[in-house]
Amino acid sequence: MRRSAKRRWADCPPYFLALFLMLSPAWAVQPDEMLADPGLEARARAISRDIRCPVCQGETIDDSNAPIARDLRIIIRERLVAGDSDQAVIDYVVARYGEGVLFNPPAEGANLILWLAGPVLLVAGIGVAMAAARRRVAPEASLSAEEELRLREILKE
Repeated sequence: MRRSAKRRWADCPPYFLALFLMLSPAWAVQPDEMLADPGLEARARAISRDIRCPVCQGETIDDSNAPIARDLRIIIRERLVAGDSDQAVIDYVVARYGEGVLFNPPAEGANLILWLAGPVLLVAGIGVAMAAARRRVAPEASLSAEEELRLREILKE
């Protein structure tokens, strides 16, 4: 009897499934941090997606396991329970940790330089490439009649 080449997850050894589960992402938000009110919890999650972990830099505080990220998640939830608006919570976190914790800082002041630097450098790069293309050395003048005759003689040999 021929065995099917197609394997199912149920056919995999248990250690393979355990390894797969270990490599899957771990969610940093702990059950003890979650709010009982689903509306407030949804607001806290929305705010947390826009806050960068001060330690990890590339992760949101929801994804980070750093102790400071846990502290920030708890602070956000405490402020929401106290009745602060979403913007008031974000302003509180920014006042405490600086604009570096925002994934999308406002395009004003010193941040305006960061927002404009990419497009300006792109345009400058295109300008440099176009200038370099214009300055290319033009091909030399064509051969004279005598040189063409000599070339044909050489090629016939």
